[in-house]
Amino acid sequence: MPVMVVGADTENGRALVVGLVAPGREVRAFVSDPGSVAELRAMGVKVALGDVSDESHIQGSLTNCFTVVLVTEAARDTRERAFATTELQVMRGWAAAAAASGVTRVIWVHDGDCPPVESAETGQVSPGSPGLVEEVVALDDARVLPEERRSADDEERALD
Repeated sequence: MPVMVVGADTENGRALVVGLVAPGREVRAFVSDPGSVAELRAMGVKVALGDVSDESHIQGSLTNCFTVVLVTEAARDTRERAFATTELQVMRGWAAAAAASGVTRVIWVHDGDCPPVESAETGQVSPGSPGLVEEVVALDDARVLPEERRSADDEERALD
């Protein structure tokens, strides 16, 4: 099932794409930097180019994806964002886009609290983790997210 990396034109995003590319796995990338498109396509990655704060564009790029990896560095770095002015606004837009698209799994690459994603299994990995790529690949590959990686919202849904 396809996996999308939003913020694939950040340092961690690029490393995640490289780590996720494997035979039998469709990798997609959402970027704002036109200069990164050719390199990603050369790796066999399907690329969407746009504003990371454009919730509708993010949602459309997630069509038929199983997992979305949200690299929040792209929500706060120096790139232009026309539809949101704060990192939290961008993150909320990503959460809404993921929920509306019907993705099954959301993996936040973020330190701190993340907005809930309705009806999606969510996990989180610290962007500073030395095993970031391996951890994200393992979460994408997992049949079910390990308990220690689930968000509080997932725990509440499991109790219902």
